[in-house]
Amino acid sequence: MRRIRVIPVLLLKQNGLVKTVKFKKPVYIGDPINAVKIFNEKEVDELIILDISATPEKRDPSYRKIAEIGSECFMPFGYGGGINEISQIKKILNAGAEKVVINSAAVNHPSLISEAARLFGSQSIVGSIDVKRDFLGKYKVFIHCGSRKINKDPVSYAKELENLGAGEIFLNSIDRDGTMLGYDLPLIESVSKAVNIPIIVCGGARNVDDFVLAVKEGGASAVAAGSIFVFHGRERGILINFPSQDELTEKLY
Repeated sequence: MRRIRVIPVLLLKQNGLVKTVKFKKPVYIGDPINAVKIFNEKEVDELIILDISATPEKRDPSYRKIAEIGSECFMPFGYGGGINEISQIKKILNAGAEKVVINSAAVNHPSLISEAARLFGSQSIVGSIDVKRDFLGKYKVFIHCGSRKINKDPVSYAKELENLGAGEIFLNSIDRDGTMLGYDLPLIESVSKAVNIPIIVCGGARNVDDFVLAVKEGGASAVAAGSIFVFHGRERGILINFPSQDELTEKLY
């Protein structure tokens, strides 16, 4: 099997590292820089840093924090949160990020995706899709940190993002976030079959076997997770960790 990227997702809130369950009840984990240093030692492929307080607080990304992370991070990383303008994307990339992850603004200002792809290259632009089932069991897209439902389904929206010029899709299940119940494989499969760009999947991973299922059965191009990289054991004790390269090679690569 080809090498699959395994990507820890770090959530920032007021510059601290937190973890949520179903996008709610953020629990403080610690200093993001310490986590980055540990992931450096673990030879992690890539990181995604999402500031979950920037959009609700209607503020700019923390360029100072992004630069601080960039100075410590040995692997490529993408940043998302509070992005609404081309000038912000330029500052984020100049601060050290390789990619920007765009969620709410992709809905509110779709031209931002196409303009950013034209200026910085599609490989730098990740379209983010947060998905939750409604009371009828249908998949719906949400923005503003999962607080606002929009009239789009994830399959058609993924196609739209691809047509706008996004180089990747970050597909996150709100229902599975932080639950460690496994990925939503039907959701992953439906989106991965609909587009020709890489799909990074997130939400629910509990072990390396889930990574394998997401790739083999869902068609994911890369796997991302949060809880399994920051918690340990049934009591969910805080421990920044990552599977060994031997385990990943045996089961996933």
